[in-house]
Amino acid sequence: MASLKEMRNRIGSVKATQKITKAMQMVAAAKLKRAQDQAESARPYAQKMASVIANLAAGVSGSDAPRLLAGTGGDQRHLIVVATADKGLAGGFSTNVIRAARERINSLIANGKDVKIIAVGKKSRDQLSRLYGDKVIHTFELSEHKTIGLPSAQPVAEMIATAFEDGQADVVTLFYSQFKSVIQQVPTGKQLIPAVVEGDAQPIDLNGAVYEYEPSEEEILETLL
Repeated sequence: MASLKEMRNRIGSVKATQKITKAMQMVAAAKLKRAQDQAESARPYAQKMASVIANLAAGVSGSDAPRLLAGTGGDQRHLIVVATADKGLAGGFSTNVIRAARERINSLIANGKDVKIIAVGKKSRDQLSRLYGDKVIHTFELSEHKTIGLPSAQPVAEMIATAFEDGQADVVTLFYSQFKSVIQQVPTGKQLIPAVVEGDAQPIDLNGAVYEYEPSEEEILETLL
């Protein structure tokens, strides 16, 4: 039977562990809240920007539309961008996105399409490089960024635009995890080029007003895209 001193030591050890665990929970909760705030704060901007683009696109004729909106007119060369996390222990956060991307990639290959892949995040890099080899033309890691925002997304966007302008892709599709709530993230595939105006991104109601754009709608739209 343990002595009184041993019992006290064990009790003290348990209490110390409880304090450490509570501190870890508080840190994790703060990080989760910060990530949730970042995801939710970006949503109104993205929705409003989609409406602005829809409004401009409605007034642009096909012949004058920027190439990023209209595409090349082809469907042979596909660039698939897969965005996942760098680390694990996140349930199906990365796995579900990779699964959705693989289904699309395998379908395209089976139909004789040319496929290239950009992997964003270590999880997508590791799995897709192993499965598709040299079809993965570039990878990005996110660990060097403390927060995910424009500075971390801009190099990816520039790589996509360069690949399109260089004739490496007719269609560009992004696979990512769409934030719904802390416990629900939906794996989503979104076509970036040719740009598709989503069903919920309706043109802004102008209430009968007539707007003149300076510079032209085409130039503004090309800059936004």
